[in-house]
Amino acid sequence: MLLGTWNLENLYRPGSPYGPKDKSAYEAKLAALASVIGALDPALLGVQEVGDPGALEDLAGLLGVNWRVALSAHPDGRGIRVGFLARTELTVVSDTAALPARLDPVQTDDSGGTATGAGRGFLAVTVRTAAGPLTAAVAHLKSKLLTYPGDRFYPHDEGERARYGAYALFRRAAEATALRALADELLAGQGRSRDVAVLGDLNDEVQAATTQILLGPPGSEIGTTGYDHADKGDAVRLWDTAPRIPAEQRYSRVNSGRRELIDHILLSHHLVHRLTEAGTGLPGTAAPPSLPSVGEDPAERRGAPGSDHAPVWARFED
Repeated sequence: MLLGTWNLENLYRPGSPYGPKDKSAYEAKLAALASVIGALDPALLGVQEVGDPGALEDLAGLLGVNWRVALSAHPDGRGIRVGFLARTELTVVSDTAALPARLDPVQTDDSGGTATGAGRGFLAVTVRTAAGPLTAAVAHLKSKLLTYPGDRFYPHDEGERARYGAYALFRRAAEATALRALADELLAGQGRSRDVAVLGDLNDEVQAATTQILLGPPGSEIGTTGYDHADKGDAVRLWDTAPRIPAEQRYSRVNSGRRELIDHILLSHHLVHRLTEAGTGLPGTAAPPSLPSVGEDPAERRGAPGSDHAPVWARFED
C-alpha cells in the first residue's frame, strides 16, 4: 500500500485569476498531474491547493472511473483547500478549521487583525485497506511566503518584513497546534493499534518548531536508539517518515535555489512499524526530483504544467 501527499499548485479551471489562462494550458496541467499520480499508484493521496472543486473532479476523471474524491469545505481567501484522492470509498470523519479552545486568536497584520481559525481546513477521512481501516488527516499550514498590505509580495522596509514574518509564524504555529489536536482525536490514545496518518504541506522542515509540535512526546524518532523500544508515549506519538527518505531525495520544493522538505507524512506507532520505504518524486527511481526553483511571487507560475512540489510517499506492508 502506498500513501502519499502532493501540493498540486493552483489547481483551478481556466478563468480564475490564479490558474491557467486557457483550456490548452489547463489540459496540459491536468495531463502532467495525472501522469505522476498514475505512476505513483497510491491507495490514498492527500492533496493541497485545490482552487476549484471541479478541477479535482476533472483530474480524477483522467485517472479512471474508480477514483473517489473528498474535499474540505474550508477554503482560504483564494479558494484553495485540501482534499483526498482514493481508489476506494472515502468516509469523512472530520473537516474543521477551528483552533483549540484555549488558544487565543493570533495577530495577522499591523492593524491588529487576528485569526480565530486556520486559514485552510483540516480534512480527515477513513479508507479500508487490506490491513484494516486507515484514518488520515490532510493539512496545508500557513506559508512562509509573506504577503503585505495591498497584496504586495515585497515589504516597504525590513521592519515590515520582520513583523509579517512573525505574523506568519504565529499563524503556522497556531495551525500546527490545531492539527495536533485533531491528531489527538484520531489517535484517541490508541496509536499502538490504530493506523493513523497526518500529512500535507506543513510549510516548514523537519526540525522546525511548528513541525515538531505535531510529533507529540519526543524520544523515539526514526533513526534514534529509542525507536525500537516501547514507551508510554507510543500511544499518542507521531513519527515523521523523513529520515527514511534517501538523503539525495529529501526535498519536496526548491525555494530560490534552496532544497526544502516542507511536505510530510507523519504516522502512528502501529503504522510506522509497517513502513517499508519512503521517498519523494516517483517510486523506483534513485534520481532526485526535478523541480523548478520558485521565488516570492506565486503569480510567476500561473498556468505552468505540473506542480512546483514533488509528491512525498510512504509504502507499507499489508
